[in-house]
Amino acid sequence: MPGRSSSNSGSTGFISFSGVESALSSLKNFQACISSGMDTASSVALDLVETQTEVSSEYSMDKAMIEFAIMDRQLNHYVKAVQSAINHVKEERPEKIPDLKSLVEKKFLALQNKNSDADFQNNEKFVQFKQQLKELKKQYGLQADREADGTEGVDEDMIVTQSQTNFICPITQLEMKKPVKNKVCGHTYEEEAIVRMIESKHKRKKKACCPKIGCSHTDIKMSDLMQDEALRRAIESHNKKKHRQFE
Repeated sequence: MPGRSSSNSGSTGFISFSGVESALSSLKNFQACISSGMDTASSVALDLVETQTEVSSEYSMDKAMIEFAIMDRQLNHYVKAVQSAINHVKEERPEKIPDLKSLVEKKFLALQNKNSDADFQNNEKFVQFKQQLKELKKQYGLQADREADGTEGVDEDMIVTQSQTNFICPITQLEMKKPVKNKVCGHTYEEEAIVRMIESKHKRKKKACCPKIGCSHTDIKMSDLMQDEALRRAIESHNKKKHRQFE
């Protein structure tokens, strides 16, 4: 059997999993490719919102992201199934070498049978994509989102003023250039400022509280932060329009 040494002993102590582990490494590299694909699809979708380009739903980036999320889920299940099978053999140490292929397939199918649409809410990139798309549309005051949010008929200047307020970092009190969002409380900050604040607090063995007035989040971690691409684009677009007005 592949992965077994040349020894005639049936003991699992002579099983080598180097080949399997090498395959696992390749699968994880493919996971990185899926992640990169999701980043690209997300970026294209935001570009389309900025240019207000209509795209047939058949080829929409939303469907592309769903396909990527499905592939990511299947690949995660397969990696888990292989790792579970390896651990099973190592822990049980059976006298006869089991059929690893069948064992992996059994574990994989068990994971696949638990699939549901709710799984997409656990895919961080997919959730981030939906949020960023919604927020960018709101920044551009697209009609569909304004109706959904109950803001139809609201003064356009009021919307612009509110958006500009959201451009200001609560730490520096300056317009943000590289905004990051706190996944826990939803507030945004200038990346350099919030990172510096967290590091400073942690060096003194203290927790970093969200600097937004009234926020109850009292323990910001680096892992809570994610790039707010929608807000960055909205700020850049606002500044370009402002610059053209003064030309």
